[in-house]
Amino acid sequence: MTEVMNEEIHTEEKGKSLKDILTEAEGLECPVQRLGYVIEEFIAGPMCGKCFPCALGTAEARMRINRISSRDSGADASDISVLKRIGLRMMEGSLCKKGKDTGNYIIACLAASGDEFMDHVKGRCFKKQCLSLVVFHIEPELCTVCGKCLEVCRDNAILGEPGSTFLSGYLPFEIRQKRCSRCGACLAVCPSGAISANALEQEITGSKSCF
Repeated sequence: MTEVMNEEIHTEEKGKSLKDILTEAEGLECPVQRLGYVIEEFIAGPMCGKCFPCALGTAEARMRINRISSRDSGADASDISVLKRIGLRMMEGSLCKKGKDTGNYIIACLAASGDEFMDHVKGRCFKKQCLSLVVFHIEPELCTVCGKCLEVCRDNAILGEPGSTFLSGYLPFEIRQKRCSRCGACLAVCPSGAISANALEQEITGSKSCF
């Protein structure tokens, strides 16, 4: 009884409970992002780090998830297999219920996601939440040439000139894809909704040009 109470106090002191983390993760549509969030928050909060399956497994899982969610990272099917193995070992070897439950979540997330993890390995995030795997595009008919995207772009990837109230003939802004780091800053500030995010493969196959 004392050990259980001490564990609960320790968890409260460190912040979120595992239940809180799993509830918050449900707000993410992309299963890769969802699993990544759970692992990150588990490491930062509930994990005590006293047993190898959790301490080493979650660190490896975080690295594998980052590979899967990143463009040109060299991710392949083996990363998914490693995640499954980590989940199973945490379920079997973790000393506490939190570790076992996190391992179970890894297995359940992989099973429920269908082919979505493999889609990411192939460079596609159809939920458009892995920014490295999406491409941003400006819709010419919606662009008001306000210049807000130009102001926040740290990569000098926006091509165009802000419009003036007293002049006309300004061309809509464009995004130079080779310079774009997909940080998403432009998407957040566009007042007219002219900037959209598209799954990377969809955009490339349907695009006529890429700066």
